Amino acid sequence: MAEGWFQQMDKQKWNKMSFYINIILFIVIAISVVFIILDAYNAGKVASNQFASPDDLSQAWIYIARDVAFLAVSIALIFFQFFRNLRLIIQRSW
Repeated sequence: MAEGWFQQMDKQKWNKMSFYINIILFIVIAISVVFIILDAYNAGKVASNQFASPDDLSQAWIYIARDVAFLAVSIALIFFQFFRNLRLIIQRSW
């Protein structure tokens, strides 16, 4: 069903939708960077606290891993679109 929807979409509508998807991905990247900075700072505070339990430090590392995962997926999608568009430009220039 989704394949038919993408095939019916004209080029101008796809370009507009791709632009909005990229805007959303850049917002996700900005939010992930802010959260990774805050979570890394909090993990440092937990690690420096001698009375903190190992569970607190593990939880802090899980938060950092979550931020890295969002960041990695967002950047991968942006690079995928970039290289796909680059391939299309190269094919058109032949």
